[in-house]
This record gives sequence, structure tokens and C-alpha cells, in this order.
Amino acid sequence: MTRLAVSDEVRAEFSGLRITAVVASGFDGHSPWPELDARFADLQARAGDLPADGVGDDPHLAAWQAAYRAFGTNPRRQRPSAEALRRRLARSGQLPRINPAVDCYNLVSASFGVPAGAFDLGEVCGDITIRFADGSEVFTPLGEPGSTENPHPGEVIYTDAAGVLTRHWNHRDADRTKVTAESRQIVFLLETVDGAAFGTRLDDATRSLTGLLQDRADAVIVRQITAADPAVPDLLAAS
Repeated sequence: MTRLAVSDEVRAEFSGLRITAVVASGFDGHSPWPELDARFADLQARAGDLPADGVGDDPHLAAWQAAYRAFGTNPRRQRPSAEALRRRLARSGQLPRINPAVDCYNLVSASFGVPAGAFDLGEVCGDITIRFADGSEVFTPLGEPGSTENPHPGEVIYTDAAGVLTRHWNHRDADRTKVTAESRQIVFLLETVDGAAFGTRLDDATRSLTGLLQDRADAVIVRQITAADPAVPDLLAAS
């Protein structure tokens, strides 16, 4: 059993938040994935249609920038994940290919301008909580297993019983719970800080992700938390 919850303090500060959790069990991280390859090719072929900075006047990314400023992070230095992907796509015409699970959520994130990430549930310890950091926590950045950082007090982080899973809400993931080609049980997370304005965009991104995952996993479960309904008691239980 893994509980996903947002703290009272975070939901009070960001009362419009909506987070969709998509759990894929029995994920196949090795077989060829022609549909994903085709969608990547299509997205990259349309990269020239993006604004030069990948962001332009996108109101959803602007809302994320405002959220970052609200918890003390400069979004020009640590960018929301969807913004970082779109900037990279606009500048190079390509997105990185990592492994099938990471590639599919990066594709959805860049396509819809919705922050997306994932954790290997086999590496998660206990419950997952979205809360403000107090500054004492320890974070090991993705790709840097020998280094550690301390989140700034007031920064929004994902945590479990063993430590910090993300910094600056969705800017960077931890190395310990990274998704690899061997990951079989994965929770994908898609987020908005303004569900009233951007709930449709979040729902469209969720449908796109689940549509991709249906043929790659034995089971796909979709759950959602909001400020008004801030916890999923068990991510693996059918809704």
C-alpha cells in the first residue's frame, strides 16, 4: 500500500491544484514501441511551430512560473519541467530519448505543456507526500548518486519515508526512485496548479498518457488528488 497525499499547508497555498496519478503495473520497458516513435517524430516535425523560447504566452506555463515564485524559487533558474522540455524542443527540434517510460511522459508533457514525472514504485519507501521543505531534508539529484543537496525551506517537494523525491515541485527528480527500462510498477504524475482554468488540458494529457500505456502494461489505474480531496489512500487500489 502506498498513500499519495498533499499536505494541508500546500493545499491551502495552492487551492487550485490538481494532480493525476497514473499507475502502470507490469510495464514493458524493452519491446519496440512504434506508436511512441511515430508520436515523437510528429512532435519534433512540428517543433518549428513553437515560440522561440518554447513558452511564448502559454498561460499554463505562466501559472507554474507564478507558483514557483510563490514558494521562493526563481523559475528562470529552476524551470518547471514542462517549460524546460518545451524550451529544449524549440531550440534543438528534438527531445532526449531515455527509456520507454521516461520518453512517454516527456512526450505528453511537451505536447500539452503539463508538468509530468514518474517514480519507480519498487524504490519508493512508504507513503508519498507533497509538502513544504523545512530545509533539513536530503536530496540526491537524478544522475548524481554521489552528491546530496538540501531543499530550501518553503520549497515544495515530493517526499517518502526515505527522503526527497523531487525538488522545486517538479523541476528535478531524485536518483533513487528514477524510472529505468527495468521498472515494472511506475506511478506517473501530471500536474496543474489551476484546475479550474486548465483541468481540460490536464485531462487531455492524462488520456494521451493512458492511451499510450494501455498496450505496454498489464494494468493501468488513474487516480486524482485536489486541494479539496487531497489524498489517495492506496495508489494500487482500483478506483
